[in-house]
Amino acid sequence: MSEILSSLRSLMASHSPPLDSLVVPSEDYHQSEYVSARDKRREFVSGFTGSAGLALITKNEARLWTDGRYFLQAIQQLSDEWTLMRMGEDPLVEVWMSDNLSEEANIGVDPWCVSVDTANRWGKAFAKKSQNLVPTTTDLVDEVWKSRPPSEMNPVLVHPLEFAGRSVSEKLTDLRAKLKQESARGLVIAALDEVAWLYNIRGTDVAYCPVVHAFAIVTTDSAFLYVDKKKVSDEASEYFKGLGVEVKEYTDVISDVALLASDRLFSSFSSKNEAATKDMEIDSEKTDRLWVDPASCCYALYSKLEADKVLLQPSPLSLPKALKNPVELEGLKKAHVRDGAAVVQFLVWLDQQMQELYGASGYFMEAEANKKKPTTKLTEVTVSDKLESLRAAKEHFRGLSFPTISSVGSNAAIIHYSPEPEACAEMDPDKIYLCDSGAQYLDGTTDITRTVHFGKPSAHEKDCYTAVLKGHVALGSARFPKGTNGYTLDILARAPLWKYGLDYRHGTGHGVGSYLFVHEGPHQVSFRPSARNVPLQATMTVTDEPGYYEDGNFGIRLENVLVVNNAETEFNFGDKGYLQFEHITWAPYQVKLIDLKQLTGEEIDWLNTYHLKCKDILAPFMNQTEMEWLKKATEPVSVSV
Repeated sequence: MSEILSSLRSLMASHSPPLDSLVVPSEDYHQSEYVSARDKRREFVSGFTGSAGLALITKNEARLWTDGRYFLQAIQQLSDEWTLMRMGEDPLVEVWMSDNLSEEANIGVDPWCVSVDTANRWGKAFAKKSQNLVPTTTDLVDEVWKSRPPSEMNPVLVHPLEFAGRSVSEKLTDLRAKLKQESARGLVIAALDEVAWLYNIRGTDVAYCPVVHAFAIVTTDSAFLYVDKKKVSDEASEYFKGLGVEVKEYTDVISDVALLASDRLFSSFSSKNEAATKDMEIDSEKTDRLWVDPASCCYALYSKLEADKVLLQPSPLSLPKALKNPVELEGLKKAHVRDGAAVVQFLVWLDQQMQELYGASGYFMEAEANKKKPTTKLTEVTVSDKLESLRAAKEHFRGLSFPTISSVGSNAAIIHYSPEPEACAEMDPDKIYLCDSGAQYLDGTTDITRTVHFGKPSAHEKDCYTAVLKGHVALGSARFPKGTNGYTLDILARAPLWKYGLDYRHGTGHGVGSYLFVHEGPHQVSFRPSARNVPLQATMTVTDEPGYYEDGNFGIRLENVLVVNNAETEFNFGDKGYLQFEHITWAPYQVKLIDLKQLTGEEIDWLNTYHLKCKDILAPFMNQTEMEWLKKATEPVSVSV
């Protein structure tokens, strides 16, 4: 790591102008959360492997900012040369730079890897000391990274209408109507999932995310896709021709954005789109605006536009993508049933293995393990691999939706822990096991967390699990007026923990894509102010995942995916209409970790009803042994008087 920092500092000194600091973001050219191996620049320079964070290198310091999900992981992975900056506790990166770097300092960043929003925010912070944000002409990290992985050469895949549910022509018509509504003549699309969703394509360029590295531009009369043409088969080429979408090289996007700015970007298919644009007449004085999402568009592309002619607001594709159509909803529900079956089959297998190999009392019995030396060791990775194999046997499986968080004991307190084969923990019958996992299926994306104990949990562990469950049930059972956002609802999941003075450092819920990103906006359930931006709406998906993490001891999280539905209520105050959640994740909660005396009658009824549905829905996928286990795991519970 010292050699990397030394090399970067040499490049900073020789840069024109010389740089006082260099920012290395986590994001790629599309501002993605999950990036391909060749885009993991921040990981390369810092050694920190979490999905979120930012590295800052000055002449004599190296600092890394990350959020509460990764504090423990960062402490473990960062060398002594690095200082951890805790988001939400320490100063923001732009505040720290403004306060600690000299006047007129030059702060370098690759303009392709920073969003318009971020660049503008930094620029304002730097102004008070006349500091300068300097877009580097090349990425300095790439110059140092001699073993950088090559570009991915995976084919563009057409996503069938039977899974997509809506045609590209319908989506383009709706998009152009939005352009007309905002008096804009074009939209630059940078987010990978938006490009994939709009054109009904998928790919395998990014691990766990079925997308292809591509940009798009849509105007009132044309549509473009920017992708390495070597990835486009003859069949895919014909598909795009049929849609009237012109395919251009990935690297052409920057020159075409400049052409778009001067209204000189033309498509060979434009004449075919006349019918779709005949009602798009806009006052000529208002047709010069171009729409850019400041959160997903990089500064490199934005810099080619005239700032006073840019409409900077959230992408018009973000919300339609989040509002699932009937085909997508049906696919998501079916995918979650198959996925739930795999999770239950995994728990059955793991329960048997823990008893046979480790002398554990098991999933149902509450007793200390009769410990014995296992003939075959089970580790966080080997059991995770078993779960993946069970998923892989299910229809339409295409891979995992994120790296499985398979964590034992103290590792479960690392919120986004990622086990490595050479350094992971062995399974332990006397410690909590947390498994947060998900899969990509052609008809939907899944995300589920269950926490279990195969020995005798402590009273404190049961108290914590029960509080997490109560919050999980409270949020998942909520009814609320239309227009309510996730910031308002977040307290429901935290209140049972707050009663004990406990909490967790992550959001409570995120949207889930339809064979797309497992983390999908624009909505969320969270304590973060950004959760106020978009209200929850019918047909959205959102996770319900409160937790509690005790450093050095254990972690607990429970997670289901929910669908937002219209609710039938006795009254309708203010004629607003009301919404409620439908659980589509199916796997039992471990009853022996619940202190039933702490549950209300309503919560016990909810648990019994959920478990009954779980048993009935998953029954067709179970063999006799698995079904016997599932029946026992979902038996009705009650509180003895």
